[in-house]
Amino acid sequence: MRSKSEIISLLIQSGIIAVVRAQRRDQIVPLSEALVAGGVIAVEITLTTPNAIQAIRETKQQLGVRALIGVGTVLDAAACRAAIEAGAEFVVSPILRPELVGIARSADRPIMLGAYTPTEAQLAHEAGADFIKIFPADGLGPNYIRALRAPLPHLRIIPTGIGKQEQVGEFLKAGCEAVGLGSLLVKQSILREGNWPELTGLAREFVALVRKAREK
Repeated sequence: MRSKSEIISLLIQSGIIAVVRAQRRDQIVPLSEALVAGGVIAVEITLTTPNAIQAIRETKQQLGVRALIGVGTVLDAAACRAAIEAGAEFVVSPILRPELVGIARSADRPIMLGAYTPTEAQLAHEAGADFIKIFPADGLGPNYIRALRAPLPHLRIIPTGIGKQEQVGEFLKAGCEAVGLGSLLVKQSILREGNWPELTGLAREFVALVRKAREK
């Protein structure tokens, strides 16, 4: 079992967290395989996915150490515990839920709490969040991250809800640790058609964007 520090290191190193809101549980394993084949190893299975806890368990068993399987859209303690017991290696909440921090810490799992304003972001940090999820980031943009990090450089920020492919590199250059990509990567058309080769190709494109943005 990977330690919390190893998971954090891998999340930052990979630079991309695929945020998966699937229509059916049986889509999760093949789409996760497709993402990993394209170089995206961090997969956040949201609790809005049907039978998400079982999907986390199945995907973790199937992919093992080849992927980082996490849980997203965590809103309460019971769901947090259930997901971790099923094998989730990281926890993401779209909102500021300090009570989830202790549960994640007890399991040696990193947690990301949601924030939108500077005050919320700092409160999430003070609550013990390992990362701050700025959501939705599309309307705020990379310049908001730069402005936020000027007085609060200690925040480890991961924006999600990015609407344009060309913004991915700009968010990273603005100081984000990684980016969370939902429908920009795991498109509804791909889910509808089960077009996993297309997903692998798209994953490779985003991995290349991250690499380019991080070049000195």
